Amino acid sequence: MPEEHFDVVDEHDQVLQQLPRSQVHRQQLLHRAVHVFLFRSDGRLLIHRRTDSKEEFPSVWTSSCSGHVSAGDDYDTTAPRELQEELQVSVQSLKPLHKFAACADTSWEFTVLYEGHSDATVTPDPEEIADVRELSLAEIHAWLLQAPEEFSPAFRLLFDWYWDTRIREQG
Repeated sequence: MPEEHFDVVDEHDQVLQQLPRSQVHRQQLLHRAVHVFLFRSDGRLLIHRRTDSKEEFPSVWTSSCSGHVSAGDDYDTTAPRELQEELQVSVQSLKPLHKFAACADTSWEFTVLYEGHSDATVTPDPEEIADVRELSLAEIHAWLLQAPEEFSPAFRLLFDWYWDTRIREQG
């Protein structure tokens, strides 16, 4: 199977070139990714534990799904594809919430966070996902405060932003 290629981008998220995944990661070059927060109708957020065979951050909890933007693709095409590939779920619409700058916590990925809503049964990809849980935002927030190391750095960044934004909107 040929190696996946990513768009390497500059600090303004403008494409510079396309390179193989291994080279992009090894050299910590800026590239693109998406994360999706999939909510159930009762407000619970689905999170998943990465398999222990994952190259980066094995066996930690993270967003409902996430993935790299392949070379030539864009964020809006990638988000529903990742949701389908990792959980076998499609939703009517995924709402882009925020774009995070590439940094160490995002593994040098410009990351767009999407929100979707569905009560569909998920079928996790066993190559990617070891376990799933559906928890309230308050439960996740408390768990993050108690054991942040059990979550990926990107999820901590995205969830903290979501939590802070949600509180501001309600307050």
